[in-house]
Amino acid sequence: MRLAWPLKPHVSDDQNGENSHYSAGDACPDFLCVGAQKGGTSWLYRQLESHPDFWMPPVKELHYLNSLNRTRRFHPPRCRDQRDASFLDSMKNLSALSYIDLENYGRLFEHKGSLISGDISPAYSTLSDEIIERVVNFFPNLKVIFLARDPVERAWSQLSMGIRLGMISPFDATDADEVIRNLLNPGVLLRSHPSKIVARWRRYVRPDLFRIYFFDDLEKDPAELRRSILLFLGADPHKSSGRLKADENQDAKKDKLRLTDKVRSRVAQFFEPELKACAAELGGPANHWPARYGFSLLVFFVQLLDDFDVLSWCDWIA
Repeated sequence: MRLAWPLKPHVSDDQNGENSHYSAGDACPDFLCVGAQKGGTSWLYRQLESHPDFWMPPVKELHYLNSLNRTRRFHPPRCRDQRDASFLDSMKNLSALSYIDLENYGRLFEHKGSLISGDISPAYSTLSDEIIERVVNFFPNLKVIFLARDPVERAWSQLSMGIRLGMISPFDATDADEVIRNLLNPGVLLRSHPSKIVARWRRYVRPDLFRIYFFDDLEKDPAELRRSILLFLGADPHKSSGRLKADENQDAKKDKLRLTDKVRSRVAQFFEPELKACAAELGGPANHWPARYGFSLLVFFVQLLDDFDVLSWCDWIA
């Protein structure tokens, strides 16, 4: 049975079609990396593309589930062999449809053969609950990775990239009000709350199939981060990614806007609730994010306890 729905789907009361999904033997993506943008996804794609246990699509970001692949690309796709050419042709035909067709999306990955393959599209961090649920139901063994990054650093890196690529109009990066105005751009704001993104995906993906990794670890110990991700995806971490070293991160060398102390403090204040929510929701290195900007988690957790007490009291009264 074919499962497909419009890009802005109508939610039907009839859920009978939701039982249709791929079996383990069908061609399908083995994993999705759903962000974060500027969280190390390009590094991950390059590591996997060069690893002998993987066949990765010839474009890093398919953008199929969020925009039917109708997204401006800044780099030409890889086209080394017939598999790449066939994938690109199939992707073009699939994108001509006005709805998301999961069955034929899965068939894009038939070129992997016995290797591992997946879709690394950070924009999937913005997918709605409905699309996430249907994707997970259709591909029940799909693994999902999220690369989390400090919201202040991530947003600043996105603004820098936007200016560099001409996606954002130049602005005075020393003017805190101008910076906040750009942070409120939906294209930035929707990607700047990893606690909400993770909570949304966790609602539908089994715990054993979902992993959070951190940009902090890419900076601190990229070899260990690579090893951990490869093990989760079922690959051999002892095999090299060609001549590519684990600590090779091309994006780290790109120009970024200069971040003054004043603007950094203002941006941190803007993200204060999210920094604290990340500590609670994500754990790990995120536990230390609020302290970078002088924020205490004590008040935050006391407030959580107060809210819990109020809810418990209301339940008792009811």
